[in-house]
Amino acid sequence: MKKKLLYALGIVAAFLIVAYIGLAFFLGSIVRAGVNRFAPQITGTKVELAVAEISPLSGSGTLSGLVVGNPKGWSDANLLSFGKVHVKMRPFSIFGDHIVIDEIIVEKPEFLYETKVISSNVGDLLKNIEGTNNNKTGEATTKSGKPLKFEVKHFHLEGGMVRVGVGPAALPVPMPPVDLTNLGTAEGGISSSELAFAIMRSVTTSVVSGTAQAAKKLGGAMGGAATDAIKGLFGGKKK
Repeated sequence: MKKKLLYALGIVAAFLIVAYIGLAFFLGSIVRAGVNRFAPQITGTKVELAVAEISPLSGSGTLSGLVVGNPKGWSDANLLSFGKVHVKMRPFSIFGDHIVIDEIIVEKPEFLYETKVISSNVGDLLKNIEGTNNNKTGEATTKSGKPLKFEVKHFHLEGGMVRVGVGPAALPVPMPPVDLTNLGTAEGGISSSELAFAIMRSVTTSVVSGTAQAAKKLGGAMGGAATDAIKGLFGGKKK
């Protein structure tokens, strides 16, 4: 009798483990497929997410290998790449039309900043997202066609690096952190393009701030030649 009970318990435990692994894989697949399907429609560029791992119980997980390509008219290089993005969401909200994400932590992202006189690749990406937001196109929806709403309690980006220019002459510049709270909370959830625009607007400010600070420091420490070099990368006129 005891052996039969242990055997039955073993079968139940094995079933629960398999079910947990299957659900975790299913949740990760939903997130990955959602990003790869809807994100390019919002940014107007290539967006690829390689791996998404989400725990069915806690809602915590990690997104790996997320890259965003340059807008049209710029180099073929990726505008940004996220090595690791840690997320914590309400586990079962992903199955509804209001997804609540408690936390997004982006570690050591890399940005490529290209400029042409009065425009930049980062600025053009922001314009693409703003256009999607204004036109209400490319929004993430449920299978029934109902628009998805998102709410992010806390977004934090740290350890970012901006590469100014293209190729061997590109200069690595540290990027100030970005910290945002309660995105979409007051509105009862916002669309995918509204969320992307809110985040990228702050990220763009951080990218520009970091490069401007680097130009100022290099100018003071190394003289006019360094300042002229930075200005050249930004599309400004040299002395």
